[in-house]
Amino acid sequence: MLASSLLTAAALAPSAMAQAAAPAPVATDAIAPVPQGKLPDAVIPSAYRLDLSVDPSRTRFGGHVEIDASLKAPSRYVYLHGNGLAMHKATVTVAGKTYEGQWKQVDPSGVALLTFDTELPAGPVTFAFDYDAPFHEGPDGMFHVKVGNDWYSWTQFESVDARAAYPSFDQPGYKQPFTVTLRTPKGLTAVSNAPETSLTHDGEMDVHHFAPTAPLPTYLLAMMVGPFAVVSGEAPPTPQRDHPLPMRIISTKENAGKLTFALDNSKQIVAHLENYFGQSFPYPKLDQITSPIMGGAMENAGADLYQDTLLVLDDHASTRQKREFGMVVGHELAHQWFGDLVTPKWWDDIWLNESFANWMGYRIGNEWRPDLNVAAGALEEGFAAMNTDALLAGRPIHQKIEKSSQVDAAFDSITYGKGGHVVAMIAAFMGDTKFRDGVRGYMAAHRYGNASSAEFFEAMAQASGDPRILPAMQSFTDQQGVPLLTFTGSNGNYTVTQSRYVRLGTKAPAQIWGVPMCVRRGDARVCQLLDTVSGTVQVGGTGALIPNAGGTGYYRFELPKAEWDALIAQSASLTGGEGQALSDSLRASFQAGRASATQMAQLARVMSKNPDSYAADAATVGMESLAASDMLDAKASAAYSAFMGTIFRPQLATLGFTPALGAYSGEAPETSQRRVQTVAQMVSTVKDKAVIATLVKAAHDWLAGDTKALDPSWYGVALRAYMGEHAKGEDGGLETAKALFARALATQDPLARPALLGSLASAGTPKVAGWILADAKDARLRATERLQLVAQVALNKTTRQIGYDFIRDNFDGMLKGGGGIFFATRLPSVISGMCSVKASGDIARDFGAKMAGTPGQLELERAIERVKDCGLLKEARGKQVSMEISKLK
Repeated sequence: MLASSLLTAAALAPSAMAQAAAPAPVATDAIAPVPQGKLPDAVIPSAYRLDLSVDPSRTRFGGHVEIDASLKAPSRYVYLHGNGLAMHKATVTVAGKTYEGQWKQVDPSGVALLTFDTELPAGPVTFAFDYDAPFHEGPDGMFHVKVGNDWYSWTQFESVDARAAYPSFDQPGYKQPFTVTLRTPKGLTAVSNAPETSLTHDGEMDVHHFAPTAPLPTYLLAMMVGPFAVVSGEAPPTPQRDHPLPMRIISTKENAGKLTFALDNSKQIVAHLENYFGQSFPYPKLDQITSPIMGGAMENAGADLYQDTLLVLDDHASTRQKREFGMVVGHELAHQWFGDLVTPKWWDDIWLNESFANWMGYRIGNEWRPDLNVAAGALEEGFAAMNTDALLAGRPIHQKIEKSSQVDAAFDSITYGKGGHVVAMIAAFMGDTKFRDGVRGYMAAHRYGNASSAEFFEAMAQASGDPRILPAMQSFTDQQGVPLLTFTGSNGNYTVTQSRYVRLGTKAPAQIWGVPMCVRRGDARVCQLLDTVSGTVQVGGTGALIPNAGGTGYYRFELPKAEWDALIAQSASLTGGEGQALSDSLRASFQAGRASATQMAQLARVMSKNPDSYAADAATVGMESLAASDMLDAKASAAYSAFMGTIFRPQLATLGFTPALGAYSGEAPETSQRRVQTVAQMVSTVKDKAVIATLVKAAHDWLAGDTKALDPSWYGVALRAYMGEHAKGEDGGLETAKALFARALATQDPLARPALLGSLASAGTPKVAGWILADAKDARLRATERLQLVAQVALNKTTRQIGYDFIRDNFDGMLKGGGGIFFATRLPSVISGMCSVKASGDIARDFGAKMAGTPGQLELERAIERVKDCGLLKEARGKQVSMEISKLK
């Protein structure tokens, strides 16, 4: 077939092929303007057939694609999508007659124009394309990676990268079945969304035939090829499903021994999700595939894709890794219903997909393993999002998207953290059963179709029976910012005033939310909707006022000093969510110029004893932010380190510590996580010599071949300690860094490799930083890993300026360097570690023009504002803060 010969020719001479395919100039004077976002509604696709030759060891792939569609009106011109495709032939068949067209990509975002010599009649049409395209090096489009001695390829199409793999009408409002055929070298495994129905042979190629899929948007299509390791099983029938569900975990060969945990536990997660949605898994099989360079995970219908570390684990894995497994698998499998079965009509409703799935991931992960305390992580993510949402540079959750270039920026902490927290808040206020019934009604009404935010809101309003729910939800989704609830009064009688939270030196416009506010004192709890500027609340009980009962409210609070102090004194007994809410609001009060550093220190003393690992970890966040922002002078820095030692040394003495393999296997997850957090503080903050020496010796022995010397839970902290100790030598740790780099490239272990590479920049010396930036290159080093090394240099306080200068001078190359679809939006956070008004101006000068019009533009504006706000706070409060911290005992 044409596909096989195209692949061979393309691999041998891709540049010549692309040149030969270039069409003659096309007159565009009568053509509608090039669409920057939605395509004109002139062509409605109804089915795709893809027949592709995919050899991951080649540089290009190619084949034949057909698209059945309906042409609404006669036309010579058709806009569609294709990004970087070398088009060899493009035709359309109408009423048995075939017309050859001229293909031209007319926009960098991947808009293409098909032009025909004669006008096409309206009605049913079939487009046909013969083309080839390059494999990408980073996790977007169809990408390939060499792992060990073998090549593999995967696809990652969300948001607008399907067009880089096949010609398409690439937008979520079009859902249609896909019939996929993949031609691969013999012996390779091929995976797509639907079950493989047969395997035939064509010369030296295996031909994998897949069943037609259910209706899907282009971004959910999946095609993976390689010599994969596969474990198979079935999820047993459930009350919602009367038949077994075929399931597989698929990964690179090196991970073959650690896939059973994911298979067995995913079965349980599927059952929990079916119970929540009240219906069976919506597709005929479930494959979950891993890639070493995938960042996070992707919900391809029936063929989810994950980063290796999310699925490659066993029963002895760390609490953190198991938590991530439960949350992310719960999130991605929730998408099979909420996102795949029912899909947004356009990208401005993508928040609904991701916010709901984020909430569900934590919820279902917690149902799967309550002992892991997965649910508290949702609140941690939500409170972290408030730091972004508090900026003036920002956006609402529900944002109008008019251009394709704006889509990727919507996948940020506002969509995931804030959105998930708002969903949790509304669900808690409505009641779990009513909220679930609203979700079920929404799913039933739009099954295998598309829906909008308005339709989701309508379903929630109907289920709740409360007309206030709709405007309350929209007040959080349709405007940016964090509500601040200021409480005055005492003894259970309070006046509450709402305003938009801002940091010191910033003014914000007046805003009103419909805030579902829940407060408690002791066992007495009151919930009410605050939808005016001020109101009153009365709550019985005794003890301190807890203004965010359960921590589910997406708001910050301000208290009189006496109420702050009473709440801090009670913080060791708060629930995990309430502890996180207290930590966030107290730090926010400090950043606004109100609370004191002494109050944050007292919170660290008391709440670090909270039995919830999330609350205990949050206890010291405020203090850590002081050190990270360079606000402390030398005397205060020493006092800070000593003070943190008074907190964590006794804890570690109680917990005990040995880094040996399996030393804490079978231990309660919260205890294990508390030890991990404590050891990290003892190394990075307290700089305890004994703990560092223990870790350095364990790392040395592990590197020397004693595999039992170091448990994977300690890889990161131990190797950083090892690198840090060797950085004290005359060469600044350069030879050690080179040795660790070589060791990293020699392994495919999904935990050891990133830990080894991640330790290099921790040397914090100019010699190592310079070597990383100039010479840490190797054919075995993946593009994503190279970019991470550069970022780590810039994130280290002692080499920050070296990294900043390198990124500034090499910006264009880094942006094109295979970092994946979200690299541009993440880059500004790497260069925003400074804390001064001057530095904010430097960032604007050095990167403003470079990032204008890219998905990272908003994130850069946020970074500039963060650096400026930090500088203003340091100027206003730095001396007083250093004085307070210096007095700590």
